[in-house]
Amino acid sequence: MDADNNTDSTTPAATAESKAETFTKVKSKKTQKRKREQDAVDMDTEGEPVASKRPQFPPISGDKLKGPDEMRKVAVPAHRYTPLKDNWLKIFTPIVENLQLQVRFNLKTRNVEIKTCKDTQDISSLTRATDFVRAFVLGFQVEDALALIRLDELFLESFDVTDVKPLKGDHLSRAIGRVAGKGGKTKFTIENVTKTRIVLADTKVHILGSFQNIKMARTAICNLILGSPPSKVYGNIRVVASRTAERF
Repeated sequence: MDADNNTDSTTPAATAESKAETFTKVKSKKTQKRKREQDAVDMDTEGEPVASKRPQFPPISGDKLKGPDEMRKVAVPAHRYTPLKDNWLKIFTPIVENLQLQVRFNLKTRNVEIKTCKDTQDISSLTRATDFVRAFVLGFQVEDALALIRLDELFLESFDVTDVKPLKGDHLSRAIGRVAGKGGKTKFTIENVTKTRIVLADTKVHILGSFQNIKMARTAICNLILGSPPSKVYGNIRVVASRTAERF
């Protein structure tokens, strides 16, 4: 009996120990999931490209930058034929001597044609010459238009009076008269305060100057078109001009 009891008492303990060993070998789902996530992170870090140094390329010579010869055309309206003929030497000289471009006036198509050649050094010279001729065709003086060749931060902007306010008949004439002023006084005042050049051609307004100055002149002209009195417009642009002068 005692032997039987001993055998009975030892067998449950042995089975429990064996079960414990089997339970310790089984891994939980959380640990398996955590391990998979860790492996995925390791794979991502291995796949990331290593930061490399910036490549160094030798400078390209001007001959390789040049492509085939380019040409730009500027149409000339009929009322600008005579001024173009009178000032042709003033237009021709800076384009050919300073910018090393070729220029001619095509009598058949009535266009000023500007073309690059083998002596052209700067790629942007063609754009500058085109802006210069276009400014003269729009009505600016040759001396004012030359600034487009000499300076970088100058632009041309054009808009119509009817774009600001749809006017017709006498109302349109009075709006243009407010912008010009008596003997051009208002236009000259806006030009001097904003350091721009303004051309009034029928219902078109052309402004030549830097970006900030064009913005001031355009605001003043729009206020005049909308009906503001000149004295109020003068005060506003003088305040804005003084602020920009203090800022810079």
